[in-house]
Amino acid sequence: METYTEPARTIPVAAETEVLVAGGGPAGIGAALGAARAGARVMLVEQDNALGGMATGGMMSHWSGGTTSPLLDEIMHRACASPTLPKVPNEGFSWTISHESLKNALFDLLDEAGVTVQLYTRIVDVIMEGSRIAGVITESKSGREAIFSRVVIDCTGDGDVAARAGAEYELGREGDHRCQPVTLMFRIGGVDYSRAIFPPSFETCIEVPKGEIQALGKSILPHPAGHVLLYRTRLPGEVCVNMTNVINVDATDVRQLTSAEKVCRRQIEAIIPFLREYAPGYENCYLVACASNVGVRETRHFKGLYTMTAEDILEARVFDDWIATRNHFNFDIHSLKGPGLDEHGAQKHFHAKGAYTIPYRSCLPVKIDSLLLAGRSISGTHKAHSNYRVMPICLNMGQGVGTAAAIAVREHIEPRAVDVKKVQELLEQAGVRV
Repeated sequence: METYTEPARTIPVAAETEVLVAGGGPAGIGAALGAARAGARVMLVEQDNALGGMATGGMMSHWSGGTTSPLLDEIMHRACASPTLPKVPNEGFSWTISHESLKNALFDLLDEAGVTVQLYTRIVDVIMEGSRIAGVITESKSGREAIFSRVVIDCTGDGDVAARAGAEYELGREGDHRCQPVTLMFRIGGVDYSRAIFPPSFETCIEVPKGEIQALGKSILPHPAGHVLLYRTRLPGEVCVNMTNVINVDATDVRQLTSAEKVCRRQIEAIIPFLREYAPGYENCYLVACASNVGVRETRHFKGLYTMTAEDILEARVFDDWIATRNHFNFDIHSLKGPGLDEHGAQKHFHAKGAYTIPYRSCLPVKIDSLLLAGRSISGTHKAHSNYRVMPICLNMGQGVGTAAAIAVREHIEPRAVDVKKVQELLEQAGVRV
């Protein structure tokens, strides 16, 4: 590839803060609220036009993953109380996400906590002082600017800030570096709820007049699409669809992301006619809206002071340095070959001894100071990641890491020197229980 040497230039310092949160998805929301409610001055930078990440712009259907989280309960109750919802919404699925109502609720919660939010802003580089990250460089409509911070929390999903800071990571699955498929979520209207089917998992097999719906999907839809996942919404006649599928994508490569977007949209043009013909209640369905970004399940796994394993989850380990508790989900590894579940995944047949915790050490990169990780990029194996990557668990992580960041600022120490017992005390005061 040819190169170009960019001339040096002086850029303005747009802000200085105590805790800077990069990314406004579930992990970033948890981190910002955790840090702000623990007394820190917090700024959150998000590249899209709203908060929520995959929960809103990514158009996820529901808060998947079992967890007991006072913060998630607070967010859900606030969003469900929104006056923007129908007066008589669809009922029957308590963890359903109403995307636009949730966006508004998250703005309110962060404003009430005193968090400074800046949207439409992409972080493009980092400011390093030796091994310590001192801030970031951003690009936006306002140009190229610098933001300095005592602690930076990377909640970008892909770990873009940590990668630019030089933190060590491995891409995707151990050995071959392949990542889970990407998906473009979308909503359809015109569905007759009185007759509609709602298969929630790969292993849900439903007989319909022309056959079994999962088998029909695999035989008729264009490969690698083929599974049928349909979810209720609170909007009359609308259903959230998780059926597009693109394999062999490195989502840290913009050209591959662009290709994946096009493939997903072409799959949608086959999925809707398929639903009209084979799924009861969907005879008159039509496309309403697509997510504003492709949903990425897996990219970078950073090397932390501890690496989460599948055994930690199966054994329901309670770590001494826990910062996220009562997490429970399955090994949701989408097939790296086509539709459905990977042979190493487990949904219906997942067995664990109970809920597990996430250790603070997994959120601390081995070499970079003043940097914390929250979300799917923490230190863990490919299989463990398939469990903790879901949004409620990322929210829990963010809250714990944000609380730790606030203590680091208050005590003028590096995050790796924080006494985790103090973090746990504050989390317990916020209602978090082991």
